Amino acid sequence: MNREKPASGEIYHIFNRGVEKRLIFMDDFDRKRFIDSLYQFNDTSPVFNFGHKLTEVRLQFREREEMVEIMAFALMPNHYHLMVRGITENGITEFMRKLGTGYTNYFNAKYQRVGPLFQGKFKATPIKDERHFLYLPYYIHLNPLDLTDKKWREQGISNLKKAEKYLASYKWSSHLDYAGEKNFPEIIDKALLSEIFESTEQYKKDLLDWVSEENLSEIADIALEPISEA
Repeated sequence: MNREKPASGEIYHIFNRGVEKRLIFMDDFDRKRFIDSLYQFNDTSPVFNFGHKLTEVRLQFREREEMVEIMAFALMPNHYHLMVRGITENGITEFMRKLGTGYTNYFNAKYQRVGPLFQGKFKATPIKDERHFLYLPYYIHLNPLDLTDKKWREQGISNLKKAEKYLASYKWSSHLDYAGEKNFPEIIDKALLSEIFESTEQYKKDLLDWVSEENLSEIADIALEPISEA
């Protein structure tokens, strides 16, 4: 059965993990490389000479015709989450193809391995209602808490200040950009979500309010599948 391709103009929650749940980011260089790939491959034109140098991340910004708006993201050791909206026809599909192939080629060359890096095709869930639209950025940005407390989803967060401090120290997501710090501002398009959050302080307050109340039950509904670092 052929799956339906993500439609342009729609917002999607996109997820993929390493094959056999293997690590896809071994160090900070790999994380920088993937984030740079989010920028470089988000272009309707072919990307040349990107992927050959394994000793530096260029982080050079150039004129592009973007295929998608990247609204939020988070990198975890063995998976990633994206919140994207397609701009061009088949933009999400083409962007994810370029991203997956490009990063796999880099990773395999660096670590002298062959074969697929990701667990099949990326998963994409369309955001159809306001509840999912409002909660998805929180869910994506809270994922790094798994690295400090794997049971927070089931048992809740006992120390909100500690959780807030950890999220503020975690560089590999778009949380800091919404929280008022320029982390990777060239990567994400904040326009739509910023209208909802109104201010950085309101965003941070709403994030903690959401996770500290009864809303943890919403996580299973938002997640594409159970996440585990094991």
